[in-house]
Amino acid sequence: MTEVIGLGVLTRLIDRDTVDEVLAKADRRETRVRLLPARVVVYLVLALCLFTADGYDEVVRKLTNGLRGLRIWQDDWKVPTPSAISQARTRLGSGVMAELFKRVCVPVAKRATVGAYYQQWRVMAIDGTVIDVPDTDVNAAEFGYHSPGTAKQSAFPQVRIVNLVECGTHASVWAEFDGVKTSERVLTERMAAAFTDDMIVLADRGLYSYHLWTTAMDGGAQLLWRISKTVDLPVLEQYRDGSFRSELLPSKMKAAIKAGRTPVDVDDYRIPVRVIEYIVKGRGETETIRLITTILEPQRAPADTLAALYQQRWEHELVFDEIKTHQMSQHRILRSRTPDLVKQEICCAMRCSVISPAQRGEIGGISLDPMANPESKDKMGTIACQRTSGHAQANGVMR
Repeated sequence: MTEVIGLGVLTRLIDRDTVDEVLAKADRRETRVRLLPARVVVYLVLALCLFTADGYDEVVRKLTNGLRGLRIWQDDWKVPTPSAISQARTRLGSGVMAELFKRVCVPVAKRATVGAYYQQWRVMAIDGTVIDVPDTDVNAAEFGYHSPGTAKQSAFPQVRIVNLVECGTHASVWAEFDGVKTSERVLTERMAAAFTDDMIVLADRGLYSYHLWTTAMDGGAQLLWRISKTVDLPVLEQYRDGSFRSELLPSKMKAAIKAGRTPVDVDDYRIPVRVIEYIVKGRGETETIRLITTILEPQRAPADTLAALYQQRWEHELVFDEIKTHQMSQHRILRSRTPDLVKQEICCAMRCSVISPAQRGEIGGISLDPMANPESKDKMGTIACQRTSGHAQANGVMR
């Protein structure tokens, strides 16, 4: 029954009508009867991501049994060969799955979902990772290797992925990916249009740049990003909660000011921010965390609550853990041997990162809300902020 349950989750979250609409928009509806109709191929590709440890034959068996039980598979259809599956996936292409991702990968948390909201904003996080793909000539040409031509060259071509995740549910709501040479900042800029005014977006320190910050602000989302201690943030006004008002400027403009050549239009480039600094103890060594936020009023969002909120960014790590550790096979490499099918598979993997926990939840009785599970709460740890020497100090454990 495992495969029937898993495919039942698939068809509930991605219903047949939505699949048919996307196929029609992409002009992938059949003009003649095929062994593998396009609708079935969509569920097949999703099943390939759901059952990554199984070969094509076994996944097809599970798909056939599952879809027959759900009345999507017709009795007169024959089980296809692996070659027919590959051809069917190629006919479908990556565009259908990308459009399907946009349709169904949306925020799903309710107001009552634990950890999903901070005040009126949905708590979202962005982060990136790399995934190995099969070492074929076309994949190598499209995606490249990490550190090519050196002793540190990766064994396989790699795809870099950045996605936007709803922290309370682990649902991916947007993803951008490209060759490994493309930076996370570039990929994040591509998805900035997905940052809306009902969100507060968390990010780690490797993502910050002046240009990316301004781009991320354009949609009206609130931002709470960690920033490197090497970025100069002048203290313009100290607040009672330990945070302080500061400003951002392009690095070249900062250098000109330090050299005594203040640009006449400098005021046009000043971006006000609020800075929260706190100390984390209990991880073997003391670490100072430095955050900047677009929420400028301390009374609206006190420093200690923002420091505690930043812990939620770690929920994003669990999404990539689900994909790489639990969803992918033990070899942690995608199946697809051509770039278009790699893109197709990644779109499905992003969606299945929330489907797989749901499948186990129906079997084991665990809530679909990861923040509601006792185990998740135990792992989160605690953080408490106090005003100390003009800065917020956090005592506790962060994962």
